[in-house]
Amino acid sequence: MVAMTKCVKTLDVLFNDPSKTFYCSGDKVAGRIIVEVSQVTRVSSMRVCGVGCAKVQYSKGKQRCRQETEYLKYEQVVLLDDQPIDADGSVILRPGNKYEYRFGFELPQEGQLVSSYKGKFGCVQYYVKASMERTGLPVLACKKTFEVEEPLDVCTPDLLSPTGGTKEKKVTCLFIPDGQVSLTAKIDRRGFCEGEDICINAKFENTCSRIVVPKAAIYAKHIYQADGRTKVFLKKLSSVRGNHVISGMCDAWQGKSIRVPKLKPSILGCDIIRVEYALMISVHIPGSEKLILELPLVIGTSGLGSRTNSMSSQDGSVSNASMSWVSLRMPSVPPTYCDLDTPLTPLLDDFDEDDSPVFITVPAFQFQPPPAYTEVEEGYNGNTQMLQVC
Repeated sequence: MVAMTKCVKTLDVLFNDPSKTFYCSGDKVAGRIIVEVSQVTRVSSMRVCGVGCAKVQYSKGKQRCRQETEYLKYEQVVLLDDQPIDADGSVILRPGNKYEYRFGFELPQEGQLVSSYKGKFGCVQYYVKASMERTGLPVLACKKTFEVEEPLDVCTPDLLSPTGGTKEKKVTCLFIPDGQVSLTAKIDRRGFCEGEDICINAKFENTCSRIVVPKAAIYAKHIYQADGRTKVFLKKLSSVRGNHVISGMCDAWQGKSIRVPKLKPSILGCDIIRVEYALMISVHIPGSEKLILELPLVIGTSGLGSRTNSMSSQDGSVSNASMSWVSLRMPSVPPTYCDLDTPLTPLLDDFDEDDSPVFITVPAFQFQPPPAYTEVEEGYNGNTQMLQVC
């Protein structure tokens, strides 16, 4: 809605289905333009434009990089129903009435659009713009954005095939060989949807003298291209970690899972903006660079597991856990000090953003068990007294 002017009181764009969260290729975008005036106004024409474009803008030193790509361009002159029109095509609007200009257009077919997107250095935006032209007066305009989500099926043979790899790294200490670290990992497919679990099968071997820590994380890679230059923005979405592997030992992950968080589908069909996802399995080596194996992922809108089923199963587990407190009861005897958790002490400085360091268990002191809840018997000068516990 535009700000109120001296002549025009209301100018707004409303969609027929305001509850619709997004549109797909081939859908019809329909709505109406609401106009109210505070005094008699002559409108020469009312134009409706449907626009969809991708924009990239960022600075590279002193150079400003900017580029646009158009995906939707629709324009139409709309008329009022049951309203007299002058010979020049203009119409007179009077105060006290609410006028509605109706519009509607279809989105291009599948493969010609890209999903809506908003990132650090670019965006893909779709909107409807209404322009009211008046003789001898500036044009008044308002616009309303809408979301587009292109369907991306991850049940294709290419995305259902397993993927994996092997990496190894030789470790040195002051140019002296200190063994090597290797990892081998595999996942059963490359295509996933929001809320699904990625099962990782991996093996880690450590023949160096240091303690290493295996980790896995899902990363989003945002790639922006403008004026022949490329800018990449990497963001960590979720992560898991395994047990530390000491020198001369190995460890294995058998179906270790990491859940795909709530995120936008991959954007692969845009010329200037790409959103790619990857599962990065790494081994943290103190005093050396990480050993990293990158497995590409494609996040789609439909696949083997639906979002509803994944999220409902998660909600069910939460509700079951929340009801489990009913079965809890006060123990008949107090706990001993041995039941308390033993303190943990960092074993090595292994901080990686929000990750925690590796810990070792420190033996706790041994205390005598506490007295009973009800009463304590004490002997005093050969006489037994009953002392009530407060």
